[in-house]
Parts: sequence; structure tokens; C-alpha cells
Amino acid sequence: MSIGTSQLLESLKWRYATKKFDPNQVIPESKWEALSESLLLTPSSYGLQPWKFLVITNPEIKAQLKPVSWNQSQVTDCSHFVVFTIKKNLTTDHVDSFIKRTAEVRGVAPESLSGYRNIIVSDVVNGPRSLTVNEWATRQVYIALGNFMTAAALVGVDTCPMEGIEPANYDKVLELPTKGYATVVACAAGYRASDDKYAELAKVRFPISDVIETLA
Repeated sequence: MSIGTSQLLESLKWRYATKKFDPNQVIPESKWEALSESLLLTPSSYGLQPWKFLVITNPEIKAQLKPVSWNQSQVTDCSHFVVFTIKKNLTTDHVDSFIKRTAEVRGVAPESLSGYRNIIVSDVVNGPRSLTVNEWATRQVYIALGNFMTAAALVGVDTCPMEGIEPANYDKVLELPTKGYATVVACAAGYRASDDKYAELAKVRFPISDVIETLA
């Protein structure tokens, strides 16, 4: 199952980091359900999914987040505001939950996955990676961000990735410390305002020969 190459490239050329959203346009529910699935289907190392995505449509919560987002209007004007968080300090409990879910989905006994489970634990929980596991989880979250933005472009939804935020203050507003999660990045989604001057600017990229090298 595939789409045409021209459709793919047209969608990627169409998208840009939207600076001004139309606050009166809301993403239809059916389209948002598909974008939610795109987040769910994001690949992650070991399949561990060390994250949670907070989808904010409540105007009051958006208003609280705006001051800790460099007062950027995208936060309050977009249709759906997604906060990408990591599950901090992964433990064997998370790994075991993942193994249990895998067994349920694939119809196998959890015991048959014990070898895989032990490999994950020996790496992420007890191995050298455990010393930087939150940084590792953060890199996984950026896979989700890219996947989400591409999916949005393919269905005609505008996005703006936002690192111009104060993660620690996001955590406070969203009461994340008590839940074991931490903010990494956010992404506004919705529809561009008709007068967003950035929509018509040409994309600036280095020549493809400078950034892609084929070793055949």
C-alpha cells in the first residue's frame, strides 16, 4: 500500500512551521482520529514507547501554557496542541507491561517472550543505557514528532514544532512530576491563517548533494 511520489513531495513542500493559525478552524474529529493513530503507530526502540502525548484543546490550559511558551500565539490559536513527554526513569514494570501487551496482541504466552524481555531489561534498565535513559527516551520522542508532522501534512493539517517552551513549567501546569512524565517538546496543529506571511516563503535547504551521500 503506497501513495504516489508526487503526492508525498507535494505534501512535504506544502508544510511549513506555521506561525499564525486560524483560531476559528478546528480539525475534524475523523481527521484527528487518524492523526492520533499516527502517534500510536510511531516506531520506537524495542517497541517500548517510552512516552505519553498530551492533546490539549481546553482553552484555559492553553492560556496557562502560553506565557511559558515565549507567549507564542500558536499555543492558543491552534486547534489541537500536543505536548510530547517522556516516561522518566524506565523500570522493569514498564518493560513487563510492554511484554504483557505484546503477548495479548500477538496471542502468545508471556513466558515465550522472556528472552526478549531480559534483553531489554539488561540494556535499558540495568545496562549502561540506564545512566542516560531519559536522554534515550527523548530521542524516541523526536521520532514521534517527525512522524506526526509528516502524517499531518499528508492529510492537509498544518503544524508547528515548538522547542521555544519552558519544559519545567509545562510540567508544573500539567502536573506531570507526580505522574512520572516530563515535557520534551510541543507541536501545534490546525490550519494556517490566510495572512500568515511565512506560508508563501520558499523553503531554504542545502543542495541535496551536500546532505546526502550515497556509498555504493
